[in-house]
Amino acid sequence: MLLLRTDKLPEGDGWQYEVKFDGYRALAIKSGGAVRLRSRNDKDFTKRYSGVVAALAGLPDETVIDGEVVALDASGKPVFSLLQNGGTDVHFYAFD
Repeated sequence: MLLLRTDKLPEGDGWQYEVKFDGYRALAIKSGGAVRLRSRNDKDFTKRYSGVVAALAGLPDETVIDGEVVALDASGKPVFSLLQNGGTDVHFYAFD
């Protein structure tokens, strides 16, 4: 799901907001004992973010999680340039 720019946020009980992590949207797929990470454009992130793959290895088979791969700076703030440049403090945040 891509973001849309707006000047005013919608109001009312029917709306819910999520933090924008500033990372790569990805699907984590566990099947046949292996975890794969795929971008929304179907690029393979599995080797590039092997730490995320290892962290998700305990998931049961046939699990699919929609989330975002994010690199954090020393203060815990997501920084996209760290992710692009191979940051080591990489996390995967799942969406509800």
